[in-house]
Amino acid sequence: MSIYLDSLKTRLLSYKDLAEKTFAQLSDEQIHWQPAGEPNNIYIIVKHMSGNMLSRFTDFLTTDGEKPWRQRDAEFVDNEPQCTKTEMMEIWNKGWDCLMQTLDSLTEADLGKTIHIRTEPLIVIDALNRQLSHYPYHVGQIVYLGKVMKADDWHSLSIPKGKTSEFNAQKAAGK
Repeated sequence: MSIYLDSLKTRLLSYKDLAEKTFAQLSDEQIHWQPAGEPNNIYIIVKHMSGNMLSRFTDFLTTDGEKPWRQRDAEFVDNEPQCTKTEMMEIWNKGWDCLMQTLDSLTEADLGKTIHIRTEPLIVIDALNRQLSHYPYHVGQIVYLGKVMKADDWHSLSIPKGKTSEFNAQKAAGK
């Protein structure tokens, strides 16, 4: 494994963890909540991310990253309003499992190869960086929606407001 691939996996898994800590704070109903104006709800974002991961990382080195079987437009429709968090997590994990299995299979030599996404040629490292910007973008949406819904009941996923000095002192003390 390369230093780059190890770093990439660490970063991606940190975003996965943020989303999952958000899911843990929400109810089955809340994953389907949409604010006014038709933005995506959490369930839709999860369907889209999983669909993207499955399409991009199935046969990553040998087929176009936009698979003919992918129904991208359908990912943006909440056609399962009764879907539970447990069921949503199955969709989520299916995408992440595909992504991580592919990353685990890559070698340093693969990073300079050329793949295609929607017929556009990309160097593997560029295609991976593209996903490294895409997935955190959507995780940010998930976290934001969770924070809006939970309001004062939100449990911070990082250093809570007003607690930076306390956090830094604990870190300095080795805690």
